[in-house]
Amino acid sequence: MESYSHLPQLSNGQLDLSKVQDAQLMKTKPNRGKGYTAGNSCITEVVIDNKPTKRLLDPVAFCSCVGKPFLKTCVPNCKDQLLPIDGINFNSACNPMKALGIFETNFIFPHINGNLRITVEFVSMENCSGTHFILENDYLIMYGIYLHNKKDRYFSIGDISPVNLGLEKFKSERLKEAEISLNLTDKQENKLSSLLYDHKGAFVSDKEPLEALMSHEVDIILNTERPYPPLLKIPAYPASSKSREALETHIKELLDLGLIINVGHNEEVEITTPVTVAWNNGKSRMVGDFRALNTYTVPDR
Repeated sequence: MESYSHLPQLSNGQLDLSKVQDAQLMKTKPNRGKGYTAGNSCITEVVIDNKPTKRLLDPVAFCSCVGKPFLKTCVPNCKDQLLPIDGINFNSACNPMKALGIFETNFIFPHINGNLRITVEFVSMENCSGTHFILENDYLIMYGIYLHNKKDRYFSIGDISPVNLGLEKFKSERLKEAEISLNLTDKQENKLSSLLYDHKGAFVSDKEPLEALMSHEVDIILNTERPYPPLLKIPAYPASSKSREALETHIKELLDLGLIINVGHNEEVEITTPVTVAWNNGKSRMVGDFRALNTYTVPDR
């Protein structure tokens, strides 16, 4: 009854077929006449007794089973390890199967993100000629294993993979506009994201604009006493006549924007920049008065 409860199409004999839509492909479909090749995605590699072997995922199999000839190639002394089985008849799609016993073993699913080991009982069949272990779907359900065939087959346990919430938030917020090379594998991309997350303090954000800066002390001595240092004795350099027109246009634009203002030589104004433009006899001069900064410099400590 439990299995039938998940089949709504059997609950009502009067099925409405007026609305039908075509199923959407999730992967490339084999060419016409080659549909049988799609079954290869159900075969994966596992490790038994440190030996790689093939395993078939069969969601319609009555039980997990393996042929005697194939089992003997994987485990030569398998006959001594069989558990007894009596009173059960097994049949394949076309022939009855002769059960020899139950073979219990540990399977290891190799994967880049961590290997997975489960204990499985296989019925050893004398007249089964398959070249792989057949694992029924119930084992996948019992262990909560979800298999997804994409670029690299992977396994997640309990349908919920451990997630680093901080890393996922970092990837969605800080790395959402980052361009990562398409040549990286999933493992390399995950390793790169983890490395960036571990050093997230080196990145600037809107809420933490100075996150990458560490406090440090700097001693600055501004000399305003005579004799002045040689660099302060250098006269202000005049702008060339060639660039004067462009300079005047630029200054006019800054005046129109209100970023700078015209002041007289005897007016007192708050200093906003150590570089000013001075006019003398119709000529412009760029003047850097770094000594004036001393008035507005407050030591941190």
